[in-house]
Parts: sequence; structure tokens; C-alpha cells
Amino acid sequence: MDVVFKKPHALTDAPLHYCPGCTHGIIHRLVAEVIDELGIEGDTIGVASVGCSVMAYDYFNVDFVQAAHGRAPAVATGVKRSDPSKIVFTYQGDGDLAAIGTAETVQSAARRENITIIFVNNAIYGMTGGQMAPTTLPGMVTQTSPYGRNVEAVGYPIKVCELLSNVDGAAYLERVAVNNVANVRKAKAAIKKAFQNQIDGKGFSLVEVVSTCPTNWGLTPAKALEFVETDMIPYYPLGVYKDIYAEEGDK
Repeated sequence: MDVVFKKPHALTDAPLHYCPGCTHGIIHRLVAEVIDELGIEGDTIGVASVGCSVMAYDYFNVDFVQAAHGRAPAVATGVKRSDPSKIVFTYQGDGDLAAIGTAETVQSAARRENITIIFVNNAIYGMTGGQMAPTTLPGMVTQTSPYGRNVEAVGYPIKVCELLSNVDGAAYLERVAVNNVANVRKAKAAIKKAFQNQIDGKGFSLVEVVSTCPTNWGLTPAKALEFVETDMIPYYPLGVYKDIYAEEGDK
């Protein structure tokens, strides 16, 4: 019998620790599939952030470095500069990348570091109990915004792709989602392009993945997927926000 679907080799056999309905597992698989298809497993180094993804090093058959909270882009920069032949990626959540790690993210983009960032946006601090994050939607209820996010008091959510699109050094920015089959396929294509950009030496690439957090959203897995469609995507529109090589005719 022909095998038509199997676990990517770049994904380990370790059981995922994520909550039911969390889409981190889907994103992990897409990253692993891309690593397999590009044939870069032996040359890839991941940088784990702090948050729900802190144990990413258990799930990928590649070398990994654990970074301090928010510092994954800085660590990835050091790894890449020390051995430019390696393919270096970070895997970060919104509380890590868009809060304590904002400066590292922006400055890595400004320098056009030849790294790949996988940024998971689920609009909340997941690991620490569901506090309001930089990406929490206006009016959204969290543990630290029990009456809903009040933008007059705490400001508006940070839209990372829109923010970085104004940074000259950023080469490729795309926002995707994994709430249905069509979007999963688009997400994989974006992740593959981000890795291929690094292989080709094109510079800083970031893929933002709109994700779920059923536990801290207080929703069932099915309702969480609906929330992505009805609330998350309208506020965080999907699409390519910057692709300088496409804009320049892929020079």
C-alpha cells in the first residue's frame, strides 16, 4: 500500500503538551513538513521562546537553542552570524515577540538579518494563565481585562505585520491562519517561502499565524475556530504585507 500521509521526519514522536483545540500542533507540523521538503533538517537550528512554545525543542528533530523571554531574534542573529550556512528560525508567541521582545524583533528586521520568524498570534498570554497580551482585541475579556480591553486605558493591539512593513530592512511579511483547510495550505506556502528566502539569502522573513487558545478564551475548540473567523481575522487581515523581491520583480 502506498503511503500518502505520514508524520514529517523533522517532527519527533514526543506527545504535544498543548491544550485540546490549540493550533500550535498544526503549525509545528507545517514547519516540520517544510523542513523535510526543503531537505534542510541537518542544517536547521531553531530558537525556542518563552511561552506555550517553550518546549518546541522537544518536538523538532533539529538542533535548538532556548532563548530568554523575548530575546529569540537576538539569539537567532548570533547563531546565524556565527555560522551563516545554517538555517535559523525562531518560534514565538505574541506575548514573547510583541511585548518584551518588540525591540529585538524590530531591530532584527531593520538590520535585515537573514533569519526566519514564525510568530503565533492567539491574542492572549497562554502559558501564564490568560492575561491580556499586546495583541488582545479591543473589548476582549481576559484575566487582566475582566470587563474587556479598554483601548482608552491600555491602548490598541499591536499589528505586527503592519508595524514591520514600515521597517525598510524587512524582506517578507505575511499573515496567515490555520482555522480551516484552505488557510492551512496557504500557511504552509508562506512558511516554505520564508525558509526558502533564508536559503536564498534574501533576509528577514516573518510569518504571523493567527491561532487559537480555547482554554484561555473560554471556548470549545470548535467555537475557538469560529472566533478566529469572526473576530480575529477581521481585526488581523490575512495576506502578504511586504515582499520586496516580488515588488522588485524578484531581482
